[in-house]
Amino acid sequence: MAAGDIETYRRNGIWFNRIEGESTTLGMSFESRADAVRVGRSAAAARQVGHTVRIDEGGPSGEVGAYERHPRELIA
Repeated sequence: MAAGDIETYRRNGIWFNRIEGESTTLGMSFESRADAVRVGRSAAAARQVGHTVRIDEGGPSGEVGAYERHPRELIA
């Protein structure tokens, strides 16, 4: 993940988004993963950066979905 990319992650059961390289969260917290991913994906697309989802606090998700692809890859 490069500096400036968006990361969606969970801490103590609550989902957050942040910009890679920054310690503060981006916007509000979320009860559901789906809501956090939707907002994180939208923020990444607006900034034209990558988006990564972590399912636990320890490491990256093994899942690969459209929301983990770079926004430029989604433009046809």
